[in-house]
Amino acid sequence: MSFELIYQYLVSQSFLSGAWMTLLITVVSLLCGVVVGLFIAMLQSLKFPPIQWLTLFYLWLFRGTPVLFQIIFIYNVLPTFGIRLSAFLSAVIALSLNEGAYMAEIIRSGLQAVRKGQRTAGLALGMTRAKVLRYIVLPQAARIVLPPMGNQTIGMLKTSALVSVIAVEELLLVANQTASADFRYLEALTAAGLYYLLLTSIFITGQYLMERSLEPKKRRGVAPPSMLSRIRGRTSPAADN
Repeated sequence: MSFELIYQYLVSQSFLSGAWMTLLITVVSLLCGVVVGLFIAMLQSLKFPPIQWLTLFYLWLFRGTPVLFQIIFIYNVLPTFGIRLSAFLSAVIALSLNEGAYMAEIIRSGLQAVRKGQRTAGLALGMTRAKVLRYIVLPQAARIVLPPMGNQTIGMLKTSALVSVIAVEELLLVANQTASADFRYLEALTAAGLYYLLLTSIFITGQYLMERSLEPKKRRGVAPPSMLSRIRGRTSPAADN
């Protein structure tokens, strides 16, 4: 193994571009997946059978087929219907829709974990349903769903390597092409692995900091105020004035 060659790969423009593309695909697909998952989770709470059937079909379809199948289908099949997308956009759409199916279940479980009595109490204080969702339900659900969402983020980072099949120049494809040119697979894949470990460490650190920020602050000898007491203070006439 040549450590000098590994270093050259790490600082090369092709590997830096590949790592940036991997990070970009991961972040964009994750954010879109969270939005899709939140939308599906909210639709699941509606007591309207056609919408519930539609959401169940979406979850069944995207959780029941491989991610690789979805990527290839969007990139190769949609053009036959006159829908032509770039490789990058096809990858982001496929990963976002797949991630949204899993995020929907994670978010739904977090929303259902918040007791209905707290929603009722918020409405009794004169809050609208939107404010109850924003100030009572979502802050508590966020603490519940953040750990599994962090795991999904790390999984998305590794799943992004599958987009190399449609020639998106992400990190693994760059490493494979570089190794194919000089047959130094050990050094090229080691450099790619170090980049993956670095990106994973960044996401893990970000998850830890977010979990710390969502923890209720405790003062010595004083119990932290409850969620409803904080909301009651926000909605009091004195707070409005």
